[in-house]
Amino acid sequence: MTTMKHNIGIIPARYASSRFPGKPLTDIAGKPMIQRVYEQAQKALDRVLVATDDKRIFDCVKAFGGEVVMTSVDHTCGTDRVYEAYTIYRNEHFAHLSDEEIVVVNIQGDEPFIEAEQIQSLLDCFPTEIATLVHPFSPNDTWEDLQNPNYVKVAIARDEQIGNSIGRALYFSRSVIPHLRGLKSNEYVRKGQHFRHIGMYAYRADILKKITQLAPSPLEKLECLEQLRWLENGLTIQVALTHHASIGIDTPEDLQHALQFIIHNS
Repeated sequence: MTTMKHNIGIIPARYASSRFPGKPLTDIAGKPMIQRVYEQAQKALDRVLVATDDKRIFDCVKAFGGEVVMTSVDHTCGTDRVYEAYTIYRNEHFAHLSDEEIVVVNIQGDEPFIEAEQIQSLLDCFPTEIATLVHPFSPNDTWEDLQNPNYVKVAIARDEQIGNSIGRALYFSRSVIPHLRGLKSNEYVRKGQHFRHIGMYAYRADILKKITQLAPSPLEKLECLEQLRWLENGLTIQVALTHHASIGIDTPEDLQHALQFIIHNS
């Protein structure tokens, strides 16, 4: 197996958002959100890079001393933006390495409380093709939490564990998987083992290139989940476990929850 010699975290950041325009620049206790994400990612990665299509975000990152590149405004998903940013940066900084030797970590720009150990858990899954994170549902969660379509669930095969992974992803769904035959809904979180997907990925760079060339797949279209395209094309996604609950910021209401989190943990 090829040894990973370098890693880079890339944070795709758009200004436009139907629910929260300009959220990468939103102030969170004295710092723009994109800066908080950047500084957290720096704790675990060789290099961190912001990929944006907006000059306001570009200038903000430059102002706090971060690395940033401008990408196309035509990308329809963050994965494509990440790959363009990678190709720009690779040619300037590590053209001497092969893509098989580089791990690219795609970090969501609206996750200001990401933990360094979460990123390290992804890196520890290599050598593999793709790695991602899951968080276990607990008895404190409700049936409403479990069936919420915004919480993507993951079915995992335990027969193939690489590094610190707990197995490989079999399927991702907005529905409740697995189904627990014979149990009532209020028994699911207490007796079952269900995992919520945390949308952060690490890819071997040659695999990142490959997935940007794949056409949308039938299951992806049905569930509106890009990672199903990768599974349908035979790629392996190793899964690492995190016990840190994700605190993403998609709306102004989420921002208020984030500010409360800072107050309670300061």
